[in-house]
Amino acid sequence: MIDAEEAGVRARVEELEVRAAELAERLVVERERLSRLVITRETAGELLARMPVGVPDQPEGEPPTAVKASPFTGAERRVMGTLTVPKWQQDMDQGVLPRAYQDILDVVRDAPGPVRAKQIAPRIGLPAETSKIEGVRSKLKRLVERGWLDEDTPGLFTPSHAWTASSSKSP
Repeated sequence: MIDAEEAGVRARVEELEVRAAELAERLVVERERLSRLVITRETAGELLARMPVGVPDQPEGEPPTAVKASPFTGAERRVMGTLTVPKWQQDMDQGVLPRAYQDILDVVRDAPGPVRAKQIAPRIGLPAETSKIEGVRSKLKRLVERGWLDEDTPGLFTPSHAWTASSSKSP
């Protein structure tokens, strides 16, 4: 009886191990897809933020008007993207940034010199995979565009001189 019970349990364990391996593979695929979607959303938000809103004759400061999405559809839409990484301004604290960006700034600020994306990814808890490193690089470039970081040499990131001077002041 023990042999029969052992054989049954062994068969169930093997079946569960196969299912666990399949789920692990699916998890990797879904995490990768999620990462790409996050990057796509951020890129789309940046592009939408740069798009002119409204009609060309609209005076500045007036609320945005609907713009045609396509001359073929006749549908209207409002550009309502949010700017998750604001442009750095005097006395602005990094607390206004999303957590991932704050983590990146902490690593760059604490580094003894310029850092690369592939050095930052593991320090913020991401695997050193190409897709993750590219996601970090995208965030680094966004922080450069918005004045939080400098990239004097391509691929090497340092805290922005203005941000460093501002954040080192005591209140």
